[in-house]
Amino acid sequence: MFEGVLPALVTPFLNDGSIDTKSFNDILKHVEEGGVSGVVVCGTTGESATLTTAEHKELIGFCIENATVPVVAGTGSNNTLEAVELTKHAADAGADGALIISPYYIKPNNEGLIAHFKKIAESSDIPIILYNVPSRTGQDMPLEVIVELSKVDNIVAVKEASGDLSKLSQIIEETGDEDFAVLSGEDGLTLPTFAMGGVGVISVVANIVPGKMVKLTEAVNKGDLTTARKIHFEMAPLIRSLFSETNPIPVKRAVELLGLSSGSMRLPLAPLSEKKSYVLENVLRDMGCIE
Repeated sequence: MFEGVLPALVTPFLNDGSIDTKSFNDILKHVEEGGVSGVVVCGTTGESATLTTAEHKELIGFCIENATVPVVAGTGSNNTLEAVELTKHAADAGADGALIISPYYIKPNNEGLIAHFKKIAESSDIPIILYNVPSRTGQDMPLEVIVELSKVDNIVAVKEASGDLSKLSQIIEETGDEDFAVLSGEDGLTLPTFAMGGVGVISVVANIVPGKMVKLTEAVNKGDLTTARKIHFEMAPLIRSLFSETNPIPVKRAVELLGLSSGSMRLPLAPLSEKKSYVLENVLRDMGCIE
């Protein structure tokens, strides 16, 4: 279910700060036309931390109603009970999976991490993807915790965004006996992740060039590394530009340049600097994304 390319969708906002569901649907159709395998709604790229619980539930429901591909709902929290509530709602709404970030700010010990995820997994039979992103949480989920959680029936994958390819390799090695998938959480490391046995990517760049990321993953799966490398380097300038400031600041500007939505964000995020916006615009023009 979680193989291939799953864009981490941005959440567009209207000028009054409310969610722009029309633009969200435009972005959804844009990525679906690119051939993606599924989508992730209310993840980090979707500014989930600034969405109210009601908005979170509303957007997940809207995405499920309008998507033609599987939907993974971001339902994580540093509050276990809130994560349970959001995950149960996503399951009841018909989501195909839940992406759950490790608890940020709190920095629990290994026993706490394991108990947190097991509590959420026990609340519903929805397939769960662990999300390890230490740059956001302040804590790198230990290998032994991921391996232990891979044994839980409905914990089926990890989105690994530590940037540590050695660790990623060891996760694949040590979970090989489980029905457990490893997904790239960093666009720039998609090629090596797939080459080592990863099966999917939860992608920011796929909001903009979904077809290219799909072609890269298809090429590497066929063993066509020449084509995969070519596409990897074609996307490299865009990936660098999309992470030139905190995600999703640059990608919000990129979808605006594509005419898919406004670039509005919620505080404390602020718009992309003029200099970096100029670079991004030129990259998009060079790639043929805009005129």
